[in-house]
Amino acid sequence: MASGRPFILIKRLLVRPKWETRLHFSSKDTFAAVQATLQPEKNRQRKRRWAGDLSWEDRLASVVTPLWRLSYEEQLEVKQKHQEKILEQLCAGGKLTFPFLPILPSPVRDGYRNKSTFSVNKGVDGNPKTVGFYVGKGKHRNIVCVTADHLTNIPETHKRVARCYQEFIRRSSLEPCLLFHKGGHWREVTVRTNAAGHTMAVVYFHPQELTREEVAAHKEDLAEFFARGAGSACELDSLYFQESAMTRCTHEDSPYQLLYGRTHIYEQILGFSFRISPDAFFQVNRAAARVLYSTVRDLCVPDSEDRSGTLLDVCCGTGAMGIAASPRLRRLIGVELIEQAAEDARHNAALNKLHNCEFIAGKAEVVLPGLVSQLASCGGGRLVAVVNPARAGLHHRVIRALRNQPAIRRLVYVSCKPDGEAMRNFRELCCEPDPKRKLTGDAFSPRLAVPVDMFPQTEHCELVIAFER
Repeated sequence: MASGRPFILIKRLLVRPKWETRLHFSSKDTFAAVQATLQPEKNRQRKRRWAGDLSWEDRLASVVTPLWRLSYEEQLEVKQKHQEKILEQLCAGGKLTFPFLPILPSPVRDGYRNKSTFSVNKGVDGNPKTVGFYVGKGKHRNIVCVTADHLTNIPETHKRVARCYQEFIRRSSLEPCLLFHKGGHWREVTVRTNAAGHTMAVVYFHPQELTREEVAAHKEDLAEFFARGAGSACELDSLYFQESAMTRCTHEDSPYQLLYGRTHIYEQILGFSFRISPDAFFQVNRAAARVLYSTVRDLCVPDSEDRSGTLLDVCCGTGAMGIAASPRLRRLIGVELIEQAAEDARHNAALNKLHNCEFIAGKAEVVLPGLVSQLASCGGGRLVAVVNPARAGLHHRVIRALRNQPAIRRLVYVSCKPDGEAMRNFRELCCEPDPKRKLTGDAFSPRLAVPVDMFPQTEHCELVIAFER
């Protein structure tokens, strides 16, 4: 699709609401794949039947990239049909009543991930110092860690770092940390890359009962291995280390320690530069991110010549989505839970010499009620909201603040899992006023939806929905 085509379609459809998309399947095989995707229990049963016949590599590929056997055209049809089924839940009678555009494909289908996190656990041969991805589940005690060398969605740069990290921990006298209560130290490694070829690695470590001096010695060994040892083949631009007794923690809880190299890497999208920190959120497919951000921009601000509006970017991360739309705005205000991400967003605005952007760190459910009232009272053109929450969706108080502010007439929701908690959000936005739930504002209605394929070879994509009232 030409670069200007999504904008033309979106602008046309926002003023012509009656439009219908009909899907046609190219083969019986694709239709069977769709049915398998939409019927997860049958799919699980089929996987269980196949498991004994597949190699460990194929089992892992079927978990991480379940659509890898289909052509890309068939993958898009699977996703289109699945997203349509999800959206039908929003419509009375189970039939779509608003435009649903064809899925926008990813410009890159192989090796597209710019971030990969590799786990450490027992491998096929029983070695507990194996670096890769899991097959199986902890509760069933059947976890096997399989190396990722054959996975086509991961670039070779990431695979090389995983192989070298495996070599390092196998040389180390310390055991891996498979279960926190059973001890061990070496944990996952995260690899991040950018279009310029720069590579950042982050090693996670459980200190257990080690002294500060002992931890320091092992950090020095790690840095030496990747800077001048066998790991130097990875040509890391940054090596970070985070020690923590928690499964996940922020930079504020346990600071990322730079062992050597650059503090950040940078990415370019739609003419803007973005700084990437060790824990910063950034779309894992940079090529498809261009498609996603331009689609969101065109839905939030269809008129590129009208620069009078304000965009409220909720769950803004490092600010990339809002910054991409900022040239069409009078003002951009982002709200982000993680302080480091908000700081990155401020840096990104300054880096791009943008003076109409403001980013606030804090819980959206705490910040938003007062903020939206303040924005509405000061006037200054249209007030549009865009939300891009994690899979857990938006807190009900965030939905309440957005819905109960009459100045917000358009809201664009971006979801990577619309059949989860996001569907609860959709229904809260669109239901009749309900004083018991403190949803007193006029209901929104879905006006247009378009899926964007951010994750080729998987069942997932991003769904973008424009709501209006």
